[in-house]
Amino acid sequence: MGGTKGSTDKYSRLALLVIIVAVAAYYISGRLVMWWNIFLAVMGFSAVVFIHECGHFIFAKLSDIKVEVFSVFLPPVLLGVRRTEAGWRIRILPKFFPKEGDESGDGLLSFTVGKGGKAGETEYRIGLIPVAGYVKMLGQEDTGADKKSDDPRSFGNKSVPARMAVIAAGVIFNVIAAIGILMIVYLVGINRMPAVVGSVLPGSPAARAGLRAGDEIVEISGKSDNLDFGNIMVAAVLSDEGEEVRLKARRTDGSVEGFGIVAEEMAGVPLRRFGIMTPQTLKLGEVSMTDANELFERTGLRGGDVIKSVNGRDVQEHWQLVEIVEEAFEPTVTVLAERVGESGEVELVESEIGLTLNFERGGNVEEPDLGNIYSIVPRLQITDVSKVEIVGGGGSVESGDVIVGIGGIENPTYEEMREVTEEHEGKELVIEVLRVDSEGAEDRRTATVVPKRSKDDGRVVIGIVVGLELERAVVGRTVAVKGGRAAAIPGSAEITAVGGISVSNFYDVAREMGRYLGQSVTIDYRVDEQTAGSVVLDLSGEDFAAVKTTLAEIVPFEPLERLYKAEGVVDAFVMGSKKSVWFIVQTYVTLKGLLARSISMEAMSGPVGIAAMSYKAVEHSFISFLYLLAFISANLAVINFLPIPVVDGGVCVLLIVERIKGRPVSVRVQEAISYAGLALIAMAFLYLTYNDIINFFRYR
Repeated sequence: MGGTKGSTDKYSRLALLVIIVAVAAYYISGRLVMWWNIFLAVMGFSAVVFIHECGHFIFAKLSDIKVEVFSVFLPPVLLGVRRTEAGWRIRILPKFFPKEGDESGDGLLSFTVGKGGKAGETEYRIGLIPVAGYVKMLGQEDTGADKKSDDPRSFGNKSVPARMAVIAAGVIFNVIAAIGILMIVYLVGINRMPAVVGSVLPGSPAARAGLRAGDEIVEISGKSDNLDFGNIMVAAVLSDEGEEVRLKARRTDGSVEGFGIVAEEMAGVPLRRFGIMTPQTLKLGEVSMTDANELFERTGLRGGDVIKSVNGRDVQEHWQLVEIVEEAFEPTVTVLAERVGESGEVELVESEIGLTLNFERGGNVEEPDLGNIYSIVPRLQITDVSKVEIVGGGGSVESGDVIVGIGGIENPTYEEMREVTEEHEGKELVIEVLRVDSEGAEDRRTATVVPKRSKDDGRVVIGIVVGLELERAVVGRTVAVKGGRAAAIPGSAEITAVGGISVSNFYDVAREMGRYLGQSVTIDYRVDEQTAGSVVLDLSGEDFAAVKTTLAEIVPFEPLERLYKAEGVVDAFVMGSKKSVWFIVQTYVTLKGLLARSISMEAMSGPVGIAAMSYKAVEHSFISFLYLLAFISANLAVINFLPIPVVDGGVCVLLIVERIKGRPVSVRVQEAISYAGLALIAMAFLYLTYNDIINFFRYR
């Protein structure tokens, strides 16, 4: 009976394994490219860990320490190979197919091949979980105290310097690997986004410093070698709070100027930034069919189109487009683009793209597209009503309606509308709108809705999308801007002139008021046919940022990239070494910022985030993937050498204490420290994984 049961159990395990492999093969066969990219990402990360473990292994052998296991990937064992006197002993999935009464642990699927010889002490394994790897030395434990052994080749019986060399070898190999990988990257050449200013956010540190679209940053805090856009972002993030970062920029006319910029926190981003946006080209990237149709409906453009002129002015660089758009101050801009047809012929297509104002930030910081124009907040205008539900059978709302009242609040700001909506969750809420017909006649209407909590993001919503009414210069509200004075204009008043120049919409208002930055300007307004007035607004303070026009539609321009390539092996070594050192310093400064709370933990990535970045890098190019692996290798060297229990740095600290005291730390203390370290790492792992998942759904 026992034999029958054992055979049944064996065949059941085998059948289960076959089913798992078959199902996996089925799913992989349908998505070969995706799974190949995932495979490369996993193999790349595992290779970095493998190199780290090779350092431990080689130095252990050099120190005459007995190495029991060298495993690529994590347990359970998929394949184990060890040399015996009878030959090479091979065992396959011993945990899945155990042999009854077998104390060796070889299992049913084990056999010996090849000629016999001197028995080896190390079993070389491939784990079933395809990630990372490890080295197991005699007497050495990753958790708890090292086991005592009478064997002179035990890890614990070697001298402190020898053990420290073995432990530090993993970190050293990771640094060497980072340099080696980057040498390959720079010998082949890698396309990276250059340190060019794509555009600057109004009111941002970069805007106040005077940086403009097209400027190229040629020096950051004295560093000028192989700068790319990542250096700009990292310089902002890693600077101390209030610290001035010195930059040098080459202007589009070739002149070089110096700037001092203090990074600031930006709306909706857990990192400090300068307000410098990424550089782009004039070519539209290819998008999915659904997005392509939507893009064409919104802009008349298609993926692959190349912009040649804007408002009749030729453009060769994206920064020229930005400059023309910023100074347009019109509801739309006309672009002329080259398009390659299906038969290969090149045609010119003309299109109108909507513009909006790049507002001074105000109101709810989570809604950076809604703000004020030199302290003046336009009224809210409905742009989409596809999900709204009207109750009570009376009234309606339409796209283009202006919200003049909600829940008893006249001319609400976006923040006020959000607050009222939250307060009325599950309750009736009255909205009053102003509708203007084709002949300009105004009609006030009311509608009743019931705000509900969205399943997508958890917010209480009405089902409408709003923007700011810009095609009429009617004031909704005025607000103080960063401590500055607000324009004393009553709500619902229409601005008629700025500095004596007649205006008819907020594009005109922004253009004319922008001429008076650093001065005072007179603003004329009309409340109704009988009541009018004027105010003087002082724009001389630094609190006001220049308001510009910008594209209202998202146009997927391809990013600007530049080839970074070494001139030879020596140059590649120099470039790789400098970049590796920069990666290491960047990691240490990031950790310092986390401890000082100048960098938010929300900005950190865990295993899910690293996996996602690796996959994207593989999709982009293999060289980009190698570049990321070099960063991970340098990062792993730093993290592993921190004085944290369990990791290599923590072990080195205990060895230093042992060297000073003349004896090891007590077993009880070692175990307590190890378990505390494991708990700390587990909490960090769980938090970062949770953070990765939240960020995935937040930014999808």
